[in-house]
Amino acid sequence: MALLEVQQLRVHFPVKPGLFAGTRGHVRAVDKVSFEVAAGETVGLVGESGCGKTTVGRAVVRLLEPTGGTIRFAGEDLTALRGSALRERRRQFQMIFQDPFSTLNPRLTVGESVGEALSIHRLVADDAARRRRVGELLQSVGLDPTAADRYPHEFSGGQRQRIGIARALAVEPRLIVGDEPVSALDVSVQAQVVNLLQDLQRERGLAYLFISHDLAVVEHLSHRILVMYLGRIVESGPAKELCREPRHPYTQALISAVPVVDPDSKRKRIVLSGDVPSPINPPSGCPFHPRCPVAEARCRTEVPTLRETGAERHVACHLT
Repeated sequence: MALLEVQQLRVHFPVKPGLFAGTRGHVRAVDKVSFEVAAGETVGLVGESGCGKTTVGRAVVRLLEPTGGTIRFAGEDLTALRGSALRERRRQFQMIFQDPFSTLNPRLTVGESVGEALSIHRLVADDAARRRRVGELLQSVGLDPTAADRYPHEFSGGQRQRIGIARALAVEPRLIVGDEPVSALDVSVQAQVVNLLQDLQRERGLAYLFISHDLAVVEHLSHRILVMYLGRIVESGPAKELCREPRHPYTQALISAVPVVDPDSKRKRIVLSGDVPSPINPPSGCPFHPRCPVAEARCRTEVPTLRETGAERHVACHLT
């Protein structure tokens, strides 16, 4: 059984032109998304800005209320939990946010930020035990235990992200959702944080839902990749295979945009025309057809289903 099972997840936001006006429509940020994450597995979720990646991650950890669908964690439906039951279950899944500069309270020391969850969930007996545990957590992410007495502004971006990782690890979760956790960091620091995440996964058996727009990083870190476009999954498969042989036209365009070190590479750049359609009024048929270089007449009227096209490969395209 999968650790995380998401079925037909929908997150729609109402559109109101004024404070007291009625709803004029909905932003379909996430529309019928389904996927699974096994224990100890890393699943990458990629796509352009605004495709719904972050909304999926926040819905999974119940920071956003789903409009519909189910989110099962270890067989339990998270959408049915409220109050103390949800708070207790949240020990099992945590989130690392994109911006290490805004996710830490500047008024709290690092020790207070990392140790807060230990007190909330009563995981330590007293202040001395809490301090010891915070020191261990900081060491596990490559920081000196004395960092606990300092404030966030005294650290670099990479160090702050390590602090965020230590805070997520404090309650010993089984799943971590990473929302662009390395995109705000320098390239050299990105590599260090990615290697840290891999080491922690091996040591603790963690599962990751890794959200990013950087396919190169996702390919390196992930076992499987999900490709999102306009709130829907359009392709999924094993990471290396999907990046080597993309089947959906959108995935092909994304991969063609990844920088290649080899100057003799013959990779052809696919430049998409137009902009991403509005999720308030998505196009009929295939949501990608207005920008697709190979779209046919049926693509304008028929919505493609995500169907199996090989071992662990799924594609939502009429032409594949």
